[in-house]
Amino acid sequence: MPLFIGLMSGTSLDGIDAALVRCGEGPVTLIDAIGLTMPEALRERLLSLCLGQTLSFAELARAEAAFCQLQAKAVAHLLVKSGTRPEAIAAIGSHGQTIEHAPYGHDSDNATAFTWQLDNPSLLAELTGCRVVADFRRRDLAAGGQAAPLAPAFHAALFSDPHEWRLVLNLGGFANLTLLPPDANAPVIGFDTGPANALLDAWHARHRTGHYDADGAWAASGRVDAALLDRLLDEPFFHRPPPKSTGREVFHLDWLAGHLKGHEAPEDVQATLAELTAASVALGVEQAMRQQDATGPMRLIPCGGGAHNRDLLGRLIRRLPDLGLMHCEDVGWTPDWLEAGAFAWLAWRRLENLPGNLPSVTGASGPRILGGVYSA
Repeated sequence: MPLFIGLMSGTSLDGIDAALVRCGEGPVTLIDAIGLTMPEALRERLLSLCLGQTLSFAELARAEAAFCQLQAKAVAHLLVKSGTRPEAIAAIGSHGQTIEHAPYGHDSDNATAFTWQLDNPSLLAELTGCRVVADFRRRDLAAGGQAAPLAPAFHAALFSDPHEWRLVLNLGGFANLTLLPPDANAPVIGFDTGPANALLDAWHARHRTGHYDADGAWAASGRVDAALLDRLLDEPFFHRPPPKSTGREVFHLDWLAGHLKGHEAPEDVQATLAELTAASVALGVEQAMRQQDATGPMRLIPCGGGAHNRDLLGRLIRRLPDLGLMHCEDVGWTPDWLEAGAFAWLAWRRLENLPGNLPSVTGASGPRILGGVYSA
């Protein structure tokens, strides 16, 4: 079975994840993985591009080149760590860095939907000596879909079980869920539920040292402001039926500021943001189960960086007490490498000329082969 490398940098902008994956006949297998921390200067540069209103092509080119060089460094480190030669890699699946995701366009009568991932697959192929598959999202968007989430097809390949419903919950910068039915012929449901680490990290960085609230300790020290939580949950996105996806374009610190009265203790806001994630996930689970008329045993499989946040997981379990808990490790994966693994798997699907999207998830008009191929 051929080897693929998946590269993922999520909306948290904390680093590059690289996963070495064996794809083909039989189970998709994680061979090795590595994470590289995002250099602070690059992180700040990328953050400034998100929602940037006036950007120069030179700024974009500099950020793109620096990001691509970090990706190439991650690939080189992974190859050395795993003892793998570059010529053994069938392809690298590169997600790129999402700068803006607007599946509904901006507010205007003639809004054009778009999604933009900063990437340079030609340069990545040159630097690594490996074939690259990139630009996965825009074909789904062109077919009328949301272009996100794309991981549910991979979740279905890894976690589907004929005896029970399973719910895969990715807690990255934003949260998305995948509802997997026991009936292999039933459609898979998946969509974004709202913010997860993006707002928690941003609020923490504003008031504390460090980019994230380790283990949710600061959130656990605060008290949920019920009135603030209600105001936040009034956001129309939470109540929109799927398919749906979102990002920093909707949920950012200015959005939060518009709901604050100005007297809140910072730790109480952090606790409320953690509860917002749990509450919006629970709302999403209700939407998905209602859409699928799901009944019977169901297990929750958390993944992504938020899967390590004990405070957040406790809030989720309290809101979803009827769900059993299952760990990614039970099928040979860890929660940190699932998204990178998904783009390795999507690269394999592209080379096999197999569809990579699920219309039941994204709302596209049909299955589509995703990604462009860039030769080494």
